[in-house]
Amino acid sequence: MTNKNKMQQVCELTVTYKPKVKAADRYLIRSSEDACKLLMQSAFHTDTLEYKEYVKLVLLNNANKVLGIATISEGGMNSTVVDIRLVLQTALLAHSSSIILAHNHPSGKLAPSRHDDAITQQVRKAAELVDIVLHDHIIVTRDGYYSYKDEGRL
Repeated sequence: MTNKNKMQQVCELTVTYKPKVKAADRYLIRSSEDACKLLMQSAFHTDTLEYKEYVKLVLLNNANKVLGIATISEGGMNSTVVDIRLVLQTALLAHSSSIILAHNHPSGKLAPSRHDDAITQQVRKAAELVDIVLHDHIIVTRDGYYSYKDEGRL
């Protein structure tokens, strides 16, 4: 097969965006408490909260209304991988203006680890490059939550 014929076989990519909820009906995030309530009702399941670690991404528009929630990764008891490229890809495909990163600590400890701090800064810097704001990073447990924004760390 010649190189010219191979060019004719290159895949064409099409990106579509089909929101299923009207803008007026979307959940509004005004605080970390609003975000945590949404996460606990819609993203994290109390049956598996202490089983293994999950990373979720809340996708927001300019008005802080929720476009959706995506699962970024599932891990083990102590950790999970956060691929910054997947975070950005998801945010860009959803046309997000800002995002909230969230994960659970199966141990029940609310304090962020050094790894949590590093991921927070990596996501914040990467998102800034494409004009997306990391609105918050929330750690959830069965007993409560920790907000980087509320603690003045974002």
